[in-house]
Amino acid sequence: MSAAKPSATIRYTLMRLSIFVGCLAVVAVAVTYGLLPSGLGGSNVMWIILLALLLSAPLSYVLLRKQRDEMSAQIAPRIDRAKARLAANQDQEDGVA
Repeated sequence: MSAAKPSATIRYTLMRLSIFVGCLAVVAVAVTYGLLPSGLGGSNVMWIILLALLLSAPLSYVLLRKQRDEMSAQIAPRIDRAKARLAANQDQEDGVA
């Protein structure tokens, strides 16, 4: 008996978070050693987070394409069922009026 496959959404989210944390570490080191400019005054932490977000977004888009497709395939049937239930409820309401 095999273990249940983890949710594609959870797996994608954890992988995306991992990429962000990795970028955060790289940016923090780069700012600390002067390879990247530091923020103004007390905004250094926000500057590092912003740079990490800007770096991790395109990386996630490129590196996690397969996981995004798996997540979409897992979510699409649920969305279709919800749309069908909504349409059935609307038809039922139209019949009453």
